[in-house]
Amino acid sequence: MKSEPPEPVRAAIERTVREEWSQALAVLVHRIRDFQLAEDALQDAIVAAWQHWPSKGIPQQPRAWLLKTARRKAIDQIRRRENFESKRLGIALHAELESGRGHEETDTEIPDERLRMIFTCCHPALDKQSCVALTLRAVGGLETREIARAFLVEEPTMAQRLTRAKRKIKDAGIPYRIPPPELWPERLEAVLSVVYFIFNEGYLASSGKRLMRADLCAEAIHLGRVLAQLAPKETEAAGLLALMLLHDSRRDARLDGNGTLVPLEQQNRALWDRAKIAEGEKILRETLSKGSIGPYQIQAAVSALHANASDWDATDWPQIAHLYRILYQAQPSAVVRLNEAIALSMAQGPKAGLAILAELEEDGLLQNYQPFFAAKADLLRRQGQAAEATEAYRVAIEKSAHPAERAFLAARLQALSSSSSSASSSSSPPSKKRRRLRSRRR
Repeated sequence: MKSEPPEPVRAAIERTVREEWSQALAVLVHRIRDFQLAEDALQDAIVAAWQHWPSKGIPQQPRAWLLKTARRKAIDQIRRRENFESKRLGIALHAELESGRGHEETDTEIPDERLRMIFTCCHPALDKQSCVALTLRAVGGLETREIARAFLVEEPTMAQRLTRAKRKIKDAGIPYRIPPPELWPERLEAVLSVVYFIFNEGYLASSGKRLMRADLCAEAIHLGRVLAQLAPKETEAAGLLALMLLHDSRRDARLDGNGTLVPLEQQNRALWDRAKIAEGEKILRETLSKGSIGPYQIQAAVSALHANASDWDATDWPQIAHLYRILYQAQPSAVVRLNEAIALSMAQGPKAGLAILAELEEDGLLQNYQPFFAAKADLLRRQGQAAEATEAYRVAIEKSAHPAERAFLAARLQALSSSSSSASSSSSPPSKKRRRLRSRRR
């Protein structure tokens, strides 16, 4: 059994996989034109790095090394194919990969390789869930188990879905390209939702040890910039970019020194990135002035109201609640309604928010959605219903995927239990001894 590589080498390989996976895979898919073969070859190249980097040293251009090695691994796989038809179809590809004409492995690939990948994954021939899942795997570099957890399905189910999607791309001959402008409308909504999904997976990861993945947030923002540049007339592309910038501006304030989640109301706003806020607000103003307003622009407007408030209490909650009502009309979903309930509870009191939560609970659409129970617990706590809040906190903790999130909710539950015990003690009848002492004082 081979020993683990030294720590510096292991760290370099893990960093390379984390930072270069999406770009390297996008380049390989473009060249090989076979999604599964490209992914298998890249995986083989990563295994080769574990074997060779400890003795030969970390290459100066890790992505270039992976690309060159993956190309050789792809050639090996083509050679091993026993099916004559597969060999016949692979002759041209084999020759091209062997010659390497026009494909020198460098770290200066064209900037929209990953965007081509997203448009390929978001072809109308694929259902939306497969689009999102495949893009998270290809562009986000998420493991199958992580994607399965995000979709609330078993890992084997997600693995089958990904395999079917890759096979469909190959069998249908879906071109690996950014489509011409006239074909954008049928794909843009899916592309934007995928980019935002990638951002959200970085902003609050669905699994893993890290609560946040800054690399995924940066990847999504980069893709958002490219989309906004390629489609300057698409106001929702700009709206999404503004939204991601405004959200990401709060990143450094979301965890304390111990890695515990810090809620928005307690965040140190001096840590917010004012440059990102200014850029996000500028983009939002420009896109709103064009007149066509969609869901991403509305959400960006909500985030801008938070960014402009000096503190939690100074936030314009009535306006935020109003924006969520407008958003619900444009994009009716239980999650939007949940956000409206939270905003309304701040504007009118917890009772108003709890009324909406009761409707959502009756519908049963959020029965497995952890933020619903966290919000319910907070509103019940503010309403003074300690016993009900305690139960909601316990459910929220049980459904939390991250230690930092669980720690935050556990601290809230502990504080609630302590305050309830203190209130119970102060409200209980005084003992006989205390009554006698009070009589003497009188």
